Amino acid sequence: MSERLEKKGGELLPPCCRPRRHGSRLVKRLFDIAASGAGLIALALPLLAVALWVKLDSPGPVFFRQVRVGRGGTLFRIHKFRTMQVDTERHGQLTVGADSRVTGAGRLLRKTKLDELPQLIDVLFGDMSLVGPRPEVPKYVAHYPAEVKDIVLSVRPGITDWASIRMIDENEILGRAADPERAYIDEVLPEKLGYYVRYAETHHLWEDIRIIVATLMRIVSR
Repeated sequence: MSERLEKKGGELLPPCCRPRRHGSRLVKRLFDIAASGAGLIALALPLLAVALWVKLDSPGPVFFRQVRVGRGGTLFRIHKFRTMQVDTERHGQLTVGADSRVTGAGRLLRKTKLDELPQLIDVLFGDMSLVGPRPEVPKYVAHYPAEVKDIVLSVRPGITDWASIRMIDENEILGRAADPERAYIDEVLPEKLGYYVRYAETHHLWEDIRIIVATLMRIVSR
């Protein structure tokens, strides 16, 4: 596992050799509160418009509330605009390729990542950060290697990170796999964990700002 992480961009180091974490958790938290609060106010009308679209497009709630694993292993229910038909998780928690469960509105929301915007609520409440490892469901956190799990869960999960940017077409990759579930666990997840470990060990405020800007540029360029 260590070799895999190092190869994919997330080298594991013994505690005595790990780089010092820069910045302050307080500064990061204040930045999250200010940015998420401002974002929710500035985007209030567009968010309401999207919510109405989701509601009119297919039967069901506006938000998709799924249990995710947060900092320290704490469970919370994430806010996302619903992009799939109601009660489809029983068929699997991965979205693969041109998934027939995705609604008409959901296809555009997923492509533009607008379905992620309600997570500003989770940032404001302190369950998430603007930037950090993406929060996983307990099922896949159970596959985190022991030497990685504590490191990744030492920080709040985020709306975006380098893995989100560089693996933005993940569901299309899984769509080409003979066994998407196995491909996610054996190939995609270890690559993500490499990015997560690197971030957890070295993050600072300016890096967060770089990631936010890179995320916006990546979405616009799609």
